[in-house]
Amino acid sequence: DLAQLDDKDFREFFSGSPVKRIGRDYFVRNTLIAIGNSNEKSFIPLLILKLGESSPFVRAMAVWALNQLADTHEFREIKDAHYPHETDLAVRIEWHGVDY
Repeated sequence: DLAQLDDKDFREFFSGSPVKRIGRDYFVRNTLIAIGNSNEKSFIPLLILKLGESSPFVRAMAVWALNQLADTHEFREIKDAHYPHETDLAVRIEWHGVDY
């Protein structure tokens, strides 16, 4: 649920909390790192959705987490579908961080 917070919900959920200072994008980025370390393949559909985020920080960590959870064939299929549309250099580098 935390990875799916939009900016409005993030601000409401963390109102009065120091977490609010890092901002929604960095918070979701950190949540995706936790997801990538979870060994829970059930998060893969959520990670694929995160590839469409406006924030390159979020997209880059979605790629990283997919690399952690997806098998080689699945990762390659996802990369083939999404990499050609990626415009941010840091995210493109994250896709290339794994050579399949």
